[in-house]
Parts: sequence; structure tokens; C-alpha cells
Amino acid sequence: MPSADPELALPIIDLSGYLAPQAPGDRERVIAEVRDAACQYGFFQVRGHGVPLSLQRDLPRCMDNLFNLPAEEKLEMSFLKNPCRRGYEAAGMSHRVGDPLPDAKECFFIGQEDGAVELSGFYGPNVWPNLPEDDFRGPVWAYYQHTRDLGRSLWSILLEGLGQPAALVDKFAKRPVVPMKMIRYPPHSTVQPGQLGIGAHTDFGGITILFQQPGKDGLEVWHETREEWIEVPAREDLYVINCGDMVERWSGGAYKSARHRVINKVDGERLSCATFWHGDVYATNPLKPDDPDKETIGQLLVKRFRTQYSINKKTIAQVGMI
Repeated sequence: MPSADPELALPIIDLSGYLAPQAPGDRERVIAEVRDAACQYGFFQVRGHGVPLSLQRDLPRCMDNLFNLPAEEKLEMSFLKNPCRRGYEAAGMSHRVGDPLPDAKECFFIGQEDGAVELSGFYGPNVWPNLPEDDFRGPVWAYYQHTRDLGRSLWSILLEGLGQPAALVDKFAKRPVVPMKMIRYPPHSTVQPGQLGIGAHTDFGGITILFQQPGKDGLEVWHETREEWIEVPAREDLYVINCGDMVERWSGGAYKSARHRVINKVDGERLSCATFWHGDVYATNPLKPDDPDKETIGQLLVKRFRTQYSINKKTIAQVGMI
């Protein structure tokens, strides 16, 4: 059960003081607020982020246009058929070890648009549905670019919170892996007893930028000290940001990677969209260049998803894993 304490809530931080400072100390204030939230919760909410409200409001329409396509048309775009693991994931295909039932959701993945498949699919072209430009690809691609840019800024803020220069992000993110996942959850009345939209987990990698369809709650974050779930209301123009396992490890445990889950609490369907900002495939911890653990971002990706996505031997070899 989520916490009944109304005082237990994720902080809301206005990023405009960092992105467009108006007075001395604005940037430092934002850096301190983000640092404190990442240290205490591993999660925080942001406004003043620069993603146009018009794109946020249009995103659910575009996602509905996609997810309402006939099942056979969606399955033709299956991410399992795509060398870059882009495209459609049907409901029931994501099942974590230890969870009694698979997640109750369907998804669609895109990423940075590249002309050709490289590194066994870490880079490559997207899959786009056969819909009019204004009904999906145009608005979705514009939205992706804004959240991709926001992710770089958030990395800079987190680095500065550790006393590092903001430009350090360029050392590990010359060509970053930045996938985006659009998600539709079915009505809670249609799922099986004990089935969650997404079971409790931590994100494995860098920063996650989450859009929640306003007014449709579902996200809960685990507070380790209180041993309670924090409900995160879905509010317009507020993004939920969290640090993944890689951020926790790179920061030497200063920033937390917190467990979270999704339980659709509304009668109808619920939409969300997550942009995951990792870094370069071969990048290692820039905060500790002499770290004997030389695990790369690509190796982390393969380790996390090799069973879920049936990653082939060529990909495993290319990131230096046995």
C-alpha cells in the first residue's frame, strides 16, 4: 500500500533557473535542489524544463493513433523483427524474473534516427507506423528531440552536483544511446489479480524522463528509509526524473537508484512515455577513470536485456562480453 503520509512526496524543482537563469545564484540553487533530491529519493519532478506544452498535449493523441491500429498491423512492426529493437511490443511480452505475471502493458520504441544499422542495432533507423505525418511521426519526433536535449541538461546538473564540470557529459556522450518508450496500460478492471502495469524494478542505466498522462495516476516510488511506497500524481507539465543503477554506481552511491512500479488506478486506459538517456556504447565511468571495473554502457545494456530481447552473439561480442 502507498504511504498515507501527505508530507511524503517527491520534490518539484523548477529547472528554468538553470536553463535560463535570471539572477545570480539561480543555477546553483537548481543544482543543489537536484543533488539533494537525487541523494535522498533518486527521483524528483521538474517544471520549467523547456518541453513545449503543445507537444505534451498532442502526445497522447498520437500514441492512441498508434495503439488503436489493428493488432496484426502493430505486430508487423514488432521490435523482435527489428535489428535495432525498435517498434512494437505486445502486451504480456515483458516478464521480470520473480514476478508472478507479465506486465500489463503494450509499448512502442523509437530512438535516435540513423541512416544505417550500426553496432548490431545500437544505432539505426526507426520503425514508423503507416499513419499521416501529423498524426504520429512529426509530433512524436519533435517530442523525442526535446526530451533528448533535456536529458543532456539533466546529466550536466547531476554532474555539477558532484562538483564536476557540466561539460564532462561530452566525455561519455558524443553519440549517446537514447531510446524512448511509449506505453499504454489497459484499464485496471481488465488485468488479472496481482498483475501490475510494470512490476517493481530499478532502471539499469542513466537518467529517465517520464511523461505521465495528466490525471491518470499509477507510478509509485519506494522510499528505502521509510519502507513505504510514494504515490506520484500525474500532473500536466510536470516530468518525473529518476536515476538508474549506472548513475548510482558512477556517483559512488551518492545518487540513488530507487525501485518503482506502475499500477493503473483509473477505470480507462493510461498512457505514459519514458525517454532513457544513457551515453555512448563504449563509455565507462567518467568520474573514476582509473576504476578497475571497466564495464561499458553497451555491456550494461546487453546484460540487462539479453534474455528479454534475445540479443544475438554478434552484439554480445561487439560490446566485449563473452
